[in-house]
Amino acid sequence: MKTILIIDDEEKLRALLARILKSEGFDVIEAGDCKTGLKSVEQNDIDVVLCDVKLPDGSGVDMVSKIKQKKPQLEVILLTAYGNITDGVQAMKSGAFDYIVKGDDNDKIIPLLHRAIEKVQLQKRVKELEKRVDDKFSFQAIIGKSKSIQQAIDLAQKVAPNDTNVLLTGETGTGKEVFAQGIHLASQRSGKTFVALNCSAFGKDILESELFGYKQGAFTGANKDKKGLIEEANNGTLFLDEIGEMPLELQAKLLRVLETNEFIKLGDTKPTKSNFRLIAATNRDLKVESEEKRFRSDLYFRLNVFQITLPPLRERVKDIEPLLQFFVAQFSAKMNKKTLTYSDEFLKKLETYKWVGNIRELKNVIERAVILSDDQLEIDSLPFEIQQSEPTAKNGQLSAFSMESIEKLHIQKVLNYARGNKAETARLLEIGIATLYRKLEEYNIH
Repeated sequence: MKTILIIDDEEKLRALLARILKSEGFDVIEAGDCKTGLKSVEQNDIDVVLCDVKLPDGSGVDMVSKIKQKKPQLEVILLTAYGNITDGVQAMKSGAFDYIVKGDDNDKIIPLLHRAIEKVQLQKRVKELEKRVDDKFSFQAIIGKSKSIQQAIDLAQKVAPNDTNVLLTGETGTGKEVFAQGIHLASQRSGKTFVALNCSAFGKDILESELFGYKQGAFTGANKDKKGLIEEANNGTLFLDEIGEMPLELQAKLLRVLETNEFIKLGDTKPTKSNFRLIAATNRDLKVESEEKRFRSDLYFRLNVFQITLPPLRERVKDIEPLLQFFVAQFSAKMNKKTLTYSDEFLKKLETYKWVGNIRELKNVIERAVILSDDQLEIDSLPFEIQQSEPTAKNGQLSAFSMESIEKLHIQKVLNYARGNKAETARLLEIGIATLYRKLEEYNIH
């Protein structure tokens, strides 16, 4: 049952309105002035406030802002005996849901209340989801219980309190920025700025000005001084995504900043200081890139103090269903739909798809499916290429001709040769121990 607060100093009118609302199934709380009304807002779980514009101890227009400060999710409908355009405009600017005239608009109150309550309920649902998604920036909200993702979270939690540079590696769409945010929030710099930049999104000149800033007159169009993101990140965290795409000339400048905490803006003559923590991310193998002279080896060693590799979604199949449930709830709320269900066939199709774009691709596919569905997500709401895709495994068994089957057989042979010693197996395979454990889990090798 939804609760309505009526704030009006006219006792008879207030009582009449309360009876009408109760007959419509609402719980009603009454207040005769601003002070009592605000106290009721603080002490009760209220959905919508009906507030008179003229009250003994203040203005209903001012009450809108005060109520919103205390309970931003509440909707306020203002009531007045006289229509006043100025008050109406101010009320809407303050965040009122609507502004109606007593007597003239009596027939509008009930439908208006229902619309306001629908908005409140939607906001609550979205807020609950946003709490999880925006807590998306904390480790606790990273969705997944597979061993591979839990190992990555464990490493991130251990490095977060230290001021060490971190290199996040993994395929596109595996959630590197989410991990960067989590490390920042769990660090000693959590109360400071987190600044993110995708190095692949800009050409050399624009990337340089975005990073280092410039002085007025440094080039045509530089009409005023501009702070760069390195300066903006002072005392906070700078996240450079796709750092492997950064031009070599800028890599040299970034290396100097990391060594000295100083840089020179474009068009400036004196250095600017910035004390920041760097978290970098890439989907490239920077070791190989540096060996082939496409990435500075000295910068690579500076970045690679602590590396965390995020597993691709195809290596954490167990996490697809909880990710599906989360995205379905999120998009159902945003689209004002009831939370949709999904068929077993729909889930199976997701679990056997390759997911080249990883979690980002899954999220986009689920959003599309929710748009197309009214009740239950079925295979026909998936993109055609997923509908037509062949399963990567059948009945839990890999195809004898697939690369996965060959890889599984080779790992099993090497593990047997090493007599079950996983560290020795990883050394012989020339892969990291964390990668080996992911492969063992993926192929169910014991």
